[in-house]
Amino acid sequence: MEGPKGKGGGHVHRLKLLHLFFSSLFLNVLFSSYLFLSHRPYLDWSRAAAAEAELVAAIFCSGHGRAYLDGILVDGVPTCECNTCYAGANCSQLLPDCPADADSGDPLFLEPYWQHHAGSSAVVFSGWHRMSYRTTGDNFISLELEKHIRLLHEAVGNAVTDGRFIIFGSGSTQLLNALVYALSPENASTPASVVASAPYYALYKMQTEVFDGREYEWKGITSKWVNTSVSSMENFIEFVTSPNNPDGRLRQSVLGGPFIIYDHAYYWPHYTAIPAPADEDVMIFTDSKLSGHASSRFGWAVIKDERVYQKATEYMGVNTMGVSRDTQLRVLKLIKVMLAEMRGEGGIFEFGYETIAERWSKLSKAISSSHRFSLQQLSPQYCTYFKKIRDPSPAYAWLKCEMEEDVDCSAVLSEAGIISRTGTVFEAGSRYTRLSLIKTQDDFDLLLQRMEALVSKEDIASF
Repeated sequence: MEGPKGKGGGHVHRLKLLHLFFSSLFLNVLFSSYLFLSHRPYLDWSRAAAAEAELVAAIFCSGHGRAYLDGILVDGVPTCECNTCYAGANCSQLLPDCPADADSGDPLFLEPYWQHHAGSSAVVFSGWHRMSYRTTGDNFISLELEKHIRLLHEAVGNAVTDGRFIIFGSGSTQLLNALVYALSPENASTPASVVASAPYYALYKMQTEVFDGREYEWKGITSKWVNTSVSSMENFIEFVTSPNNPDGRLRQSVLGGPFIIYDHAYYWPHYTAIPAPADEDVMIFTDSKLSGHASSRFGWAVIKDERVYQKATEYMGVNTMGVSRDTQLRVLKLIKVMLAEMRGEGGIFEFGYETIAERWSKLSKAISSSHRFSLQQLSPQYCTYFKKIRDPSPAYAWLKCEMEEDVDCSAVLSEAGIISRTGTVFEAGSRYTRLSLIKTQDDFDLLLQRMEALVSKEDIASF
């Protein structure tokens, strides 16, 4: 009987040895990892920074707000910052009789996309990250970011960048006047005439008048100058917004002169069909409307002519010495995420298009039965990015009051509890007003509710 007992005892003994071996191996790996990590302190502070960010992001705001690392502290904890018409410690209180705010172009409709991509889009960097004025490229630009911007345009198919120069700005806003300066003739006897076609983005006029350069001056809308001689066109700088803000239409130059600034802030697949890559001499883009990160203040221009590029970089160097290096790092990370997710179910253009197209469809349906209001007419169009005919998805609804007595359309909406941007801002007349479709879902839901109520009053009045 000893034989079998001894054999079983040996098996148990071997199991014990294996257990001790693997336990020892685990402890050695654990100890080695500890020694490795303890000699690399930057992993410690990055974990602490990440934990702090996640703790703040996890603060409950009822889905109607969010907390930020730099938010106002109460008892040492950042408080919720609520969406319009919501209040309370966790934004759970809907304020009665609060007007629907459809005024600004704050692109918060993309916030859920980035919340879904929280891990891949997060950026953590050291306290000594790029303290110098210098970075990897000339004129204070990140070469890696420039490369990824070119890759993005090529992947989307919305702009030609090969053989072109790229300049960065603090949002497209800063680039507007930089390019007006760069295109203005030197030592001319008369200043260049800056113009745009109504309805146009009001900042073109505002900046030109505020900066009041000797080389240029605001000369109004293009319709006043269509009969100008060809030779005189050399002295015009024309802004062309395509798709246009506020009506979402794809546009071309009216005057056809040599100096044209194409503002393509909304020339991305979430706002418009992309029929072909833009291939103009001077083109402006902005991350605000691309990714939704308006607060990062980052834009860029694609420029064909080297002389124009050099003058624009001269302006930017004197003005701000480039864009924040921290901002450039963040935008680089965001573009990497967009490229990685492109053309899939998790793509930003798919998400953005579906969101705005649905909003446009709902608002159009609500107004379709109205005799008092109308919207701009936009047709389905083939998009080279989606490779199909797609429905409209404009950033804004361009509303017109059709009744003779409704002289001020913005005031009509205001009385119904809707804040809009009057058409006079765009030099289009007070019978028009702009409604933003790119704010939060809360903002849109309240706008739709108010518009449906306003239109329904027409039905009641007809009885």
